Amino acid sequence: VQLVESGGGLVQAGGSLRLSCTFSGMGSDDYTIGWFREVPGKQRDLVATITTGGSTTYADSVKGRFTISRDNAKNTVYLQMNGLKPEDTSVYYCNLWYFSGSSRRSYWGQGTQVTVSS
Repeated sequence: VQLVESGGGLVQAGGSLRLSCTFSGMGSDDYTIGWFREVPGKQRDLVATITTGGSTTYADSVKGRFTISRDNAKNTVYLQMNGLKPEDTSVYYCNLWYFSGSSRRSYWGQGTQVTVSS
């Protein structure tokens, strides 16, 4: 399974960005994709998730500002980020996980930098 993120960049506070995560090589049709973010020296935090059924979850810090969605035909998950704040500055990672029997399989993308200037 391979995941490739894109869409990061530099934006002013209050602006918007849309991140994309395109995946391939996935044989199962029951998996979850999440967006995480990490600042150097800190832990990687969960931002949002979406299941194959379309159920979503969000971190409290991004509720009402970020929206996760998916295009199954394109094997792509998006993270629409509106009302960006300087504290949203991070490297954003896409993660796909699923269960095979009792084993949890997890795959990461390479990350994309998001920088929000004040």
